[in-house]
Amino acid sequence: MGDTFVVVGGDAAGMSAASKAKREDPDLDVVVFEKGEYVSYAACGMPYYVKGEIESIDDLVQITPEQFREERNIDLRTHHEVVDVDADAMEVTVEPGPDAAAEETFTQAYDDLLIATGASAIEPPFPGIELDGVFTIHALDEADAINDYLAQTGAETAAIVGGGYVGIEMAEALDGRGLDVALFEMLPHVLQPFGESVATAMEDHLVDQGVDLHLDTAVEGFSGHYEGGVKAVDLEDGEQVPADVVIVGVGVAPNSDLADDAGIEVGETGAVATDDYGRTSVEHVWSAGDCAEATHVVTGDPDHVPLALTANRAGRAIGESVATGELQETGGMAGTAIVKGFDLGASRTGIVDEERAAEAGFDPVAVEIQTASRADYYPGATELTVKLVADGESGRVLGGSLVGREGVKRIDTIASALHAGMTVDELERLDLAYAPPFSPTWDPVLTAAKVLGGKLE
Repeated sequence: MGDTFVVVGGDAAGMSAASKAKREDPDLDVVVFEKGEYVSYAACGMPYYVKGEIESIDDLVQITPEQFREERNIDLRTHHEVVDVDADAMEVTVEPGPDAAAEETFTQAYDDLLIATGASAIEPPFPGIELDGVFTIHALDEADAINDYLAQTGAETAAIVGGGYVGIEMAEALDGRGLDVALFEMLPHVLQPFGESVATAMEDHLVDQGVDLHLDTAVEGFSGHYEGGVKAVDLEDGEQVPADVVIVGVGVAPNSDLADDAGIEVGETGAVATDDYGRTSVEHVWSAGDCAEATHVVTGDPDHVPLALTANRAGRAIGESVATGELQETGGMAGTAIVKGFDLGASRTGIVDEERAAEAGFDPVAVEIQTASRADYYPGATELTVKLVADGESGRVLGGSLVGREGVKRIDTIASALHAGMTVDELERLDLAYAPPFSPTWDPVLTAAKVLGGKLE
């Protein structure tokens, strides 16, 4: 244990670590540097703020900076960017921003350091990406800027580049604001990690909702009008699609440069390499959140899947390790995710793609079933598609996906099976809840396991 715990980054992993450390050891000096204005905010809620379902951007702030300072006694300094880490001297160099109380660059010593610098939205080198009306959406100020732009310009058409989580959610959000929405995906399907059946169902639903969907379509750039704002999306074949506002949502990249420049090992994924406790290759330096790798529970290999729970959980574990001196595991991850597009939900966990499973050394066997989300005689039952993948040799569950109008949160049952290393037979024998308004007697996940078990035999 040390006397000063310095945290770089004030969102999920960083503030979870700071809060847990201070709770475990009130005498520990905890200093957090955050280069932006906001800390501890719900980034996943931003599309619903843009849509208008969440009234104020402040509603997405979980705990204010003042609460961290006054109620948790954490030395939180917003508008302060850590620009260098000297691991030999055990100190960081901090550069205050224009809105910070400090005026000059200074150094801060640490006994333990957590790098929780998060990730940044990828901005491809599209010509015209600098035009007014072209946005990424990864931080609260970006969501606020989109909202303001829509209000000020009276935009009528929107283009979304990228068919991942952000693209699907923003299609719903902008449609809800009354805009005509076009979505462009360079791959054959949207939601690529979810598998083809989920993707196809979501694509059909997007089209039914009036989204102008362009698959297998490469965006070349954006054209603007004389006032400097965007007016169209330029496609590879020369076509131009009108757009008064553009959202670029092609993924995120880990902010690992600070660690890399300090000589801290960065993994093949581009994120900071860590062990099971969040420790990096440099003593007394930890890393967690969207900038760090985590161990995939199915493959056992390092992976980078930036998700909120992974960040919060790892930060909390590191905070306890630092404060108590007793190492806590940060926990593995399965890439469990869920997304809503209009009236359709989709979820996935583990390895859904059979080719990827084979590359990881497994003998993948998969089934896909369609069943009712509730007892079929109960009002409101809808079709639910469940895919389940297992290893043909061991029978171990490798992953799964669900898509339907309700019930896709059942993915948590499959995720639990992955963390427990269950076989298909063990999954099939789980005692899950049943009542007609919620499920058939055989829960859809159990039915999929039963069918897959027969195929394995």
